[in-house]
Amino acid sequence: MKIRQILTYTAHRPWELPKGDWKFYQEWNDAIFLHYKVDKAELRKHVPEELEIDLINGDAWVSVVPFTMEKLRPRNLPYFPPISDFHEINIRTYVRSGHKSGVYFLSIEGGNRISCKLAKKISELPYRFTSITRTDGKYESYNEVYGDSLKLQFEVNKSHVPKSDFDNWLTERYALFQDSGESINAFDIHHLAWKIQDIKMIRLEINYPRFNNLIHNKPDVVQYSKGVQVIAWEKMKSTRKTLE
Repeated sequence: MKIRQILTYTAHRPWELPKGDWKFYQEWNDAIFLHYKVDKAELRKHVPEELEIDLINGDAWVSVVPFTMEKLRPRNLPYFPPISDFHEINIRTYVRSGHKSGVYFLSIEGGNRISCKLAKKISELPYRFTSITRTDGKYESYNEVYGDSLKLQFEVNKSHVPKSDFDNWLTERYALFQDSGESINAFDIHHLAWKIQDIKMIRLEINYPRFNNLIHNKPDVVQYSKGVQVIAWEKMKSTRKTLE
């Protein structure tokens, strides 16, 4: 779908589109969602105090999301596959700031070293290079610096499933927040609503030593999506401890 068409679909959004021109286009494809109910006090150790931890039914959640980034590019420039396309793993949680609910990244890994350096420099998001391989029904990663590893083998049910309010709470997030050290950065994004499919885990081995108290080999919820086309606006910076 063309970008101008995507921008006309807004009824599913919790707030209006940002004013001004968007800055980046990207696709988040073949996404696997591993969702974990976690202890709020333990999660608080990883989230800056300026951000409220978002809860549903009193519970906090963390998600591990392996997917494939494609066609990443700035506005008015073409995408360049050797840099624009790479596999990625996000570890994220759910936060609120003012009237906006969004995600906060505990970790972002990319399978292309140059892409990670550029993305981190431009966005200040916590990208780091990790060796990642993906084939049909398999996704594997290993990070030599942190000792992080992930091994997935799965089968996807091709039919879409109806989304519950809980599914929407997990997936329909239109803001990204990140601690850059000097500021809390916020990004507005837009995409069509995620379409969700059931997924069967044949093998799951996950080991992130820094997050052992949050994630493990038995997620509470698993989902799959073929992906979304994403439009992102320029980051907005807020001084630490004065975020509105």
